[in-house]
Amino acid sequence: MLKVEEIREIIKLIDESSIDEFSYETNGTTVKMKKNKETGAPTVSAPAPTVSAPVSAKSEEVVTTTEIPAQPEQEVSKNEEESKAYDYEIVSPMVGTFYIAPTPESDPFVKNGSKVEPSTVVCIVEAMKLFNEIEAEVKGEIVEILVNNGELVEYGQPLFRVTTK
Repeated sequence: MLKVEEIREIIKLIDESSIDEFSYETNGTTVKMKKNKETGAPTVSAPAPTVSAPVSAKSEEVVTTTEIPAQPEQEVSKNEEESKAYDYEIVSPMVGTFYIAPTPESDPFVKNGSKVEPSTVVCIVEAMKLFNEIEAEVKGEIVEILVNNGELVEYGQPLFRVTTK
């Protein structure tokens, strides 16, 4: 779930950029922003209920609300276990195509169980025909790869989960 501060930051970045539309989905919640063609200000919406409001950098506050149905206790405890299975998520710094290896014939940069250092390259994200090496930024062990090779990724989307213990 995105925090209000994170949404404000995204709105500010979209407002200052040439991007016309932006969509981000995580844990069943989707945030979509689309600049109003007449004013150039982004519009923010989120499902259940859908909230749409023109927004500009001068806005004081933007709040998106989503209703999350209550989960049975088994699922809650399962989610708690999953959240304890890692300490850090390596996220995509940009929109682009995710590649787990430098070439299709090469071995992947990392696999589940791989030990990483802060400077270890874990993948490549191709954006506008530029291949950007993404580093782990932490010392630890890869416990989960969240994206498939060749998949399109969004800015801030989690790519890997790492334990730092």
